[in-house]
Amino acid sequence: MNATSSVERFEFIAAMRQVASSVTVVTTNGPAGQAGATVSAFSSLSADPPSVLICLRGDSRIARTVSENHTFCVNLLPEHAQDLAQKFASAKDQTRNIRFRDMALTNTPSGPVLPEATGFVCRVENIMDHGTHRIFIGNVSAIHATTLRPLTYMDGRFHTVHAHHIPTGGSQCP
Repeated sequence: MNATSSVERFEFIAAMRQVASSVTVVTTNGPAGQAGATVSAFSSLSADPPSVLICLRGDSRIARTVSENHTFCVNLLPEHAQDLAQKFASAKDQTRNIRFRDMALTNTPSGPVLPEATGFVCRVENIMDHGTHRIFIGNVSAIHATTLRPLTYMDGRFHTVHAHHIPTGGSQCP
């Protein structure tokens, strides 16, 4: 246990493996260059103003590049894009950027939107450090929407989202 938590690290990691999350690739482009990485910590923050947050490992190339560019784009990957998620999760991109090669990208001022992804184009509004990670709050300046179902990740594996059919007269969660 550490001094600020009564939960053991392994216990926390085991519980978090049961949280299903959308698979996203965060991209950035600007004076510090182009970078991209698969990220699991992405969330809507506010509709007024439209804003999201992402959490990146503080010592990573993507965190340094987003910090310097002051922009990012969150790409919500479609369910068939497991290979793309793996490509951007690889640690091979530390010295030169090969991840974007041979892709039909939609370029934005904040970073590329990947093929068939829903893209949230953001300008960094606030940055905070917590533990090993850097939290970025971004105001959304544009959305490149698709209607494709998202790829999800849980318990070390990719999953797809399937709707549950509620019998007539049943209620849905708010």
